[in-house]
Amino acid sequence: MPIYSAPIRDLQFVLHDVLKLSQSDLPGHDELDRDFTEAVLEAAGKLASEVLAPLNIVGDRQGCRLENGVVRTPDGFDRAFEAVKEGGWTALDCDPEYGGQGMPYVMGVATGELFVSANMAFNMYQGLTHGAYSAIHAHGTDEQKRTFLPKMVSCDWTGTMNLTEPHCGTDLGLLRTKAEPQDDGSYLITGQKIFISAGDHDLAENVIHLVLAKAPGGGEGTKGISLFIVPKFLVNEDGSLGERNGVSVGALEHKMGIHGNATCVMNYDGARGWLLGDLHKGMRAMFTMMNEARLGVGLQGYACAIPAYQNALAYAKDRLQGRAVTGAQNAAAAADPLIVHPDIRRSLMDQKSFLEGARALTLWGAHLIDRSNMAGDADAEGLVSLMTPVVKGFLTDKGFDTTVLAQQILGGHGYVEEWGMSQFVRDARITMIYEGANGVQALDLVGRKLAQDGGKHVMAFFDMVKSFCKEQSDNEALVADFIAPLKAASKDLQTAAMFFMERGMKNPNDALSGSYDFMHLFGHVTLGYMWARMAVAAQAALDAGEGDAGFLRTKLVTGRYYMKRQLPMTATHLARIQSGAAPVMELEAEAF
Repeated sequence: MPIYSAPIRDLQFVLHDVLKLSQSDLPGHDELDRDFTEAVLEAAGKLASEVLAPLNIVGDRQGCRLENGVVRTPDGFDRAFEAVKEGGWTALDCDPEYGGQGMPYVMGVATGELFVSANMAFNMYQGLTHGAYSAIHAHGTDEQKRTFLPKMVSCDWTGTMNLTEPHCGTDLGLLRTKAEPQDDGSYLITGQKIFISAGDHDLAENVIHLVLAKAPGGGEGTKGISLFIVPKFLVNEDGSLGERNGVSVGALEHKMGIHGNATCVMNYDGARGWLLGDLHKGMRAMFTMMNEARLGVGLQGYACAIPAYQNALAYAKDRLQGRAVTGAQNAAAAADPLIVHPDIRRSLMDQKSFLEGARALTLWGAHLIDRSNMAGDADAEGLVSLMTPVVKGFLTDKGFDTTVLAQQILGGHGYVEEWGMSQFVRDARITMIYEGANGVQALDLVGRKLAQDGGKHVMAFFDMVKSFCKEQSDNEALVADFIAPLKAASKDLQTAAMFFMERGMKNPNDALSGSYDFMHLFGHVTLGYMWARMAVAAQAALDAGEGDAGFLRTKLVTGRYYMKRQLPMTATHLARIQSGAAPVMELEAEAF
């Protein structure tokens, strides 16, 4: 069975040495000292490694079953779900008014990494509930909040979001699900939704669906869409469950991965629902959930690769194959371990440097969300909006690549199901597709986010990196290996953005043909920025004689690898972008 060990020390390093969480001016952050966050993470890590991880392979092999209209989850999922609920993990960063613990969002993300790494399919049941909770918390009436949120915070009731239909995915303006207004203020929802993660299951008493539908008078396209709360069981005035609503599971999807999560076809046959937010403004309300979900999927992209890396590393240290080219390293045995070979080291360093950079980027993004939500910081909100497609698209692309690299280290054993590496690859693959396929994320980044608020937020990012580099210009230990490469990469990113500004208006295809490369270019710069910040923190601790010197030196070596071997990819992406639309669009469709 594959192993998983919670990376508590590295999470603590990012939270305290890099983000300096307890020194933040945000409410409640002064209570998040090292001892407190370590206790939280240790408890979450124990649950993840001892309870959730052993069920990962069970969920993969058994999958979910639809029996007489009831969705059954894999063996052991029910007991594990109760353990998660009893530990208060579903309520960690939720509003205390509704039973939450009120911790910052960044702590929810940090513990979320541990749960996703241990069992991604299982964690989706509570993860999607959190997104639905956030949408109702932001846009619901007081009555809706009182009715639904306490039960969703505890995960006695779980939540979903219903967007996609058989004939429309990204283009939601084509959706056909209808909402008919009733005299009592409710609506009757009729239509079919597909690919609904955690759409139904036996882990909770009720499932609260958030459903996009078109009500009369909304007009064509997305402007006519509204968002509705549609519970599986209707809720009585006293909060008890009433009769079954007109919503049912038509089928379970047979998927490549995440078999332990029930991905449902949902049929709405005059199901009773209630408007969430303003009429015909459903996309605004849904984006509250979608943006959180996209950041969560970015986390899934790298978190799913962490156990793949851990297992590949263990195998590389244990498996004896060949001799080191410089001479035997294990003379007492017939061969040396795989890890002595440079190409195995290259693969492991690619994995390690990406995963640690991705962790820092995700926690930094979560901290920005806290700053936006707790302090009403519009600049932080704008930066998060800009970064969301980068986090989702880049981290899931590279996260999947990382699982494949890990699988490759095991050779033939990586292709055999009993070793578990295949599951990591299959599970990670969905992250590049759902919550907006990565090509759409790239189009969103270039087509919308760069120009948002007159380009204010991307300019703020450039200024932030420039200011950081200037502050560290006298840091002789780090300038050559970290600051100079970051400056060069940031210059590539700015040059690409200028190319879009100069060419995009005349020929939009010049910009859109380079959008995917731009997303990856931006991703590399953000990870370079994270690695430079981590290097500053590690070097400062070493200079002060604080912390684990071995850990800190390892951090610097890993960062130098990223800056030398991965960050130079920005030049390649820039060259592709500057080639314009011609190489992409020149071939006529019928010639393919």
